[in-house]
Amino acid sequence: MPEAKPETTPQKIIIDTDPGQDDAVALLLALASPQELEVLGIVSVAGNVGLAQNSKNALKIVELSGRDDIRVYAGCDRPIRRTPVTAEHVHGQSGLDGPDLPDPKISLEDVHGVDFIIQTLENSPENEIILCALGPLTNIAMALVRAPHIAPKIKEIVLMGGGCFEGGNITPTAEFNIYVDPEAADIVMHCGAPITIIPLDVTHAALATKDRLQSFLNMGNKTGAAIHQMLTFSERFDLEKYQWRGAPLHDPCVIAYVLAPDMFSGRFINVEIEVSSELTRGMTVADFWGVTDREPNATFMRYIDDDHYYTMLAERLATLP
Repeated sequence: MPEAKPETTPQKIIIDTDPGQDDAVALLLALASPQELEVLGIVSVAGNVGLAQNSKNALKIVELSGRDDIRVYAGCDRPIRRTPVTAEHVHGQSGLDGPDLPDPKISLEDVHGVDFIIQTLENSPENEIILCALGPLTNIAMALVRAPHIAPKIKEIVLMGGGCFEGGNITPTAEFNIYVDPEAADIVMHCGAPITIIPLDVTHAALATKDRLQSFLNMGNKTGAAIHQMLTFSERFDLEKYQWRGAPLHDPCVIAYVLAPDMFSGRFINVEIEVSSELTRGMTVADFWGVTDREPNATFMRYIDDDHYYTMLAERLATLP
């Protein structure tokens, strides 16, 4: 008789997000993986569009997934110091243009998102919870400022942001999530918790080609059709900008890393955030070649197995309604 495989306990995660079509796919990937991931909550943040709309988008995606058990919290409505910057030019006025998703029936929780992050970590053992950051890092930074004692509790912060060899996507040197709130990113980089960065260097190699977009539509479910509509809308900006065979699919890489870290490779290096210069505001100064004596503080990924990535997306998302 074959030996039974031991049951594994799902990894507990909190997702911090500003949905965003690619954020939406990331949320759906997490919610389609209940055996591996226990989503303790989703926290919205100002970023791609304003906080109220991002919060509404998060609720819409939760309902699309059929996972009405997932709680959604509204976080910070502006960066720590900066004037808000949004990206309607990419994501549309709703932040989630493309599919016609109904207004959500579920509601936001009454607790502020930053309070939820703090309280959840305070009430958990060390090394139990991963923070998955898909947008500007304002909420996580504010939690660390208000309650620095939570840093040792964090198992890992996995974030999509920055770039080294690929430069930036909102300025020549800065990636959008870091640019929106560089002070928050600077706080996170120096909090002492383990950090993994999924930068543009990775996501620019994970292109949603026509065949890959078609695979979402071919799922035959409501989720696949909505994803196809989302990405068909949002890709037009990147296709015009880059003239590539497909547009990058950024944020689901964070969830894919938590599910299958061997899909990625990189180095443990020093990463600093530029907060002083307006010319290079939000630049992730990644010492990938070790040319300084600054202490490493983050694992900076550079490569992804993109075929594995899209196979995972297709397999997992097909299980949703």
